Amino acid sequence: MLMPPFELHHPQSVEDACVIAAGLLEAGEEFDWVAGGTDLIPNYKWHINTKPHVISLAKIAGIDSISLTEIGCMARLHDLAEGGNAHPLVAEAASKVASSLIRRNATLGGNLCLDTRCFWYNQTEEWRSSIDWCHKCDCGTGSDCRVIPNQNELCVATYQGDIAPTLMVLNATAHLIGPNGPRNVLVNEFYQLDGMTRNILQPGEFMLKVTLPDDVEDWIGAYRKLRVRESWDFPEAGAAAAWKKGDRSTLRVATTALESIPRRHDEEVAISNGDVKAICNAIYDSTKPVNNTALPPRYRRNMIKILVKRACEE
Repeated sequence: MLMPPFELHHPQSVEDACVIAAGLLEAGEEFDWVAGGTDLIPNYKWHINTKPHVISLAKIAGIDSISLTEIGCMARLHDLAEGGNAHPLVAEAASKVASSLIRRNATLGGNLCLDTRCFWYNQTEEWRSSIDWCHKCDCGTGSDCRVIPNQNELCVATYQGDIAPTLMVLNATAHLIGPNGPRNVLVNEFYQLDGMTRNILQPGEFMLKVTLPDDVEDWIGAYRKLRVRESWDFPEAGAAAAWKKGDRSTLRVATTALESIPRRHDEEVAISNGDVKAICNAIYDSTKPVNNTALPPRYRRNMIKILVKRACEE
């Protein structure tokens, strides 16, 4: 596939990146941020939602650091998985992303800000032009959602990132920055339930880093994932669980790849009084995946009970 034309910007610092973003916004120009490019570049080659400008974070020094309590947005997933400096739960999730080759390029920021996916959207331009456009691809023109007919109010494309649920159960904080300055938000509150907006990033903002609580070393957990091919695919369902050592009452559970955002299930855990079977059933009752990924919704919904059970028992 031929890459569409765009202008690539290479800021040398975070300040430079914010200045470039502010200038493009003032000029009314659309742009994307790119980190490792393992998701954005294939989408551009398929002519999916391309922009005339792309700002790369690759040449900004110091934003690829990895420690127990801080991970930069440009930290490579391979280094998270194999470097030995990240929390074991985050390392476990990173090790299950795609293939080893992709993990050497893919980044934490890119995985957390992953674009949502759908049968009707993640196709070549030629394929998409042969049928009616979907709501996500052609928003503003009255196009209906191809998954839920006669509905154009909400995009139900599915978020399929692996690392977000692990950071949610570890109570991590996302540090955002843009032309209007920095702000912080819990990863648990970073996502916004819509397949197009996906998260709360404002125009010109990008995720700079993620920090974890000082007592994160006292927390243990596990991540379990369902996918078609064990060595490659996006999750069709995923579950992360974590608790403070010696205190199962602190249990937190989060899921991914079941709707347009990952979700932490505090209410389901609270009403289940720590009983794993009750937690599984409560999450099952609150989960309603749609038919826009490789595996059927009923199977994914049934499997989430098993994944949550395995993650909790680990």
